[in-house]
Amino acid sequence: MSLLDLLTGNSSNQVAEQAENKFGISKNQIIALLAVAAPLVISYLRNKSKDANEAEALNNALDKDHDGSILNDPSQALNRQAEGNSILDHIFGGNKSAVENQLSADTGISMDKIGPVLAMLAPVIMGYIGQQKQQNNVGAGGLGDLLGGILGGAQNQAQAQQSNPLNDILGSVLGGGQSQSSGNPLNDILGSVLGGGNQQQSQQGGLGGLLGSLFGK
Repeated sequence: MSLLDLLTGNSSNQVAEQAENKFGISKNQIIALLAVAAPLVISYLRNKSKDANEAEALNNALDKDHDGSILNDPSQALNRQAEGNSILDHIFGGNKSAVENQLSADTGISMDKIGPVLAMLAPVIMGYIGQQKQQNNVGAGGLGDLLGGILGGAQNQAQAQQSNPLNDILGSVLGGGQSQSSGNPLNDILGSVLGGGNQQQSQQGGLGGLLGSLFGK
């Protein structure tokens, strides 16, 4: 399963429906948020996995808590928000508030709801990574390459399928991450794609335009 398959598949659709019912947010907004949050989380984890200790900790967490079963039982997301919040704290650290502020501004999801929704999505993203780890029989030393491969494959797939606004969002996010390589995924992805003012955003309309297209605005 590719990252794009995850975003457009039944599991994500069910989680988005649950979040819509719980928080009163449009399902399309939630899926669009996942389209941005998933590559962002994966980019951060890839960066962290360059450190051997972080890679080992991630490997252990995936083996213990993220075997991909959540993709077959998306209802787990409702009961794993506390775990999801801890995941986000670890991944983003001191950047968590900045990430939430920017995602809130660009998706239209209010600040009081963006954190809880992301906390629902985090175990789904981790479950997907864990599934890919198992399928590719990867250990701690191979996690960086695995995560990079997920992002690279998603970028190629999104760029090849420009007719769907969700693909456009993912292609824009991933493209921004590579074109503004500062070594910091927050700057590379959020700063260049969501922050506005760069050349790519002016050409493609930015996330705001893509979200408008997805929502029919």
